[in-house]
Amino acid sequence: MNFIIWIIFGGLAGWLATMIVGDDARFGIAGNIVVGIIGAFLGGWLADKMGMGGSPGAERPSSMVSFITSVIGAVILLLILNLLF
Repeated sequence: MNFIIWIIFGGLAGWLATMIVGDDARFGIAGNIVVGIIGAFLGGWLADKMGMGGSPGAERPSSMVSFITSVIGAVILLLILNLLF
């Protein structure tokens, strides 16, 4: 069940990121899912490096904060991809 939630969550985050960057419909559904999932990891890693990530014993971030972090990570990923390609 968690796998399906990751796919839906990644797809929404990737789709929203492509709308923000202006690459809508460039990657398709599968691409949006991949961009969203990789963006979630990238956003979480960046938040942790900037001191905004969770620490042991701290509360887990809310779903909305996680989604926003995923979208930000996906936008950064798309901007990097646009620079490279």
